[in-house]
Amino acid sequence: MNIEQDFTTIYNLYAPKVHRLCLGYASGNNELAKEWLQETFIKVWKHRNSFKGKSSIDTWIYRIAVNQCLGNLRKQKKTISINENLVPNNITDNNSNNDEKNIKKMYHCISQLNEQNRVLILLELENIPQATIANTVGLAHGTLRTRLSRIRKTLLKCITNGK
Repeated sequence: MNIEQDFTTIYNLYAPKVHRLCLGYASGNNELAKEWLQETFIKVWKHRNSFKGKSSIDTWIYRIAVNQCLGNLRKQKKTISINENLVPNNITDNNSNNDEKNIKKMYHCISQLNEQNRVLILLELENIPQATIANTVGLAHGTLRTRLSRIRKTLLKCITNGK
């Protein structure tokens, strides 16, 4: 297999998770998330020779994605508005409307977290293994589990009470 085929395989495998991770940073703004996804994989391609295999490829890609999203957020120095079109408007079912409200609340609450906690919960929401998350952010696994537990409690309180 050649380099382009390897890259395509890696892209197809990791792009959906990276997109959702970027979507979390972009507070549901899909266009911005797509842009950050594209920028992430441009960096993966440009720096493919610098990957030494000291960590797994997914840890390396997630780290690039997190840095890309955070770097763009710092440049903007403003909060990104929550995308009101996150869920289609043609929903008539009450449970679906409640789901839409809960998703918006969740994005709002996640955006209130500090930078590192936002990274941790967005990776966790992607069902990325905790060992991979710990390696990505440089935390001990036990510390990560404790921090994630606290973040979940904070988010639950925020979603429930709106604070």
